[in-house]
Amino acid sequence: MDLESPSYSGIPRQSLPSAVADKLREQIIRGEIPEGAQLRQDAIANQYQVSRIPVREALRQLDAEGLIAIVPNRGAIVPALSPSDIEELFSIRALLEPEVLKLSIPHLTEEDFSDASAVLRKYVNELRRPDHLSAWGRLNWQFHSILYSRANQPRFLAIIRNVNNSGERYTRLQLYLTHGVKRANEEHHQILEFCRQRDIPAACELLREHILHAGHSLKEVLEQKRKESQLEIENSGRRAKS
Repeated sequence: MDLESPSYSGIPRQSLPSAVADKLREQIIRGEIPEGAQLRQDAIANQYQVSRIPVREALRQLDAEGLIAIVPNRGAIVPALSPSDIEELFSIRALLEPEVLKLSIPHLTEEDFSDASAVLRKYVNELRRPDHLSAWGRLNWQFHSILYSRANQPRFLAIIRNVNNSGERYTRLQLYLTHGVKRANEEHHQILEFCRQRDIPAACELLREHILHAGHSLKEVLEQKRKESQLEIENSGRRAKS
């Protein structure tokens, strides 16, 4: 955790626990705090120029959201999700998000469609630049959240947002590791078109398939990469002994 980076600066004094939680959440989702990292209360308090009390409350908030885990004798850490954990997150999304989209589509406006199109244009430009990887998950959520925004289901949306927060860094990995950019672009545009046409069954079914495919492809590539890493560790051990 690089506390010397420019993004770690003093924060406003109002609603300190929420402000600290917002800062940490952004760093985790952007991948600046990697999986496995330990979040030390004193270091965070010093960097943000606050006491440890709001930091402790912020960590509890992030723990409740599932974004970090508070582990006995280790404190707060950013958990590394297993391939099966990731598949579960995407399965939850595939159950919840089509239901919200179904409620939202009849009430979407031309302004909503225009906003979603604008996000997609920016998203397409960012996807061409692997050095802008940190923006991919954020823009993906912006697009989807516009389409869900007219459902009038704030609690439902809060749950979906928490699930997306937990998996956002893996959404970026899915696009990067599986070279899924072309398919994601095509499906996003088709989902938007179905919404414009008020074709609720087609939009919801494509959204479900879109999410499930992303989860399945990411699970496969992570399993393969972790097998390769384990094999490399074993080979290094054998070479050290020889």
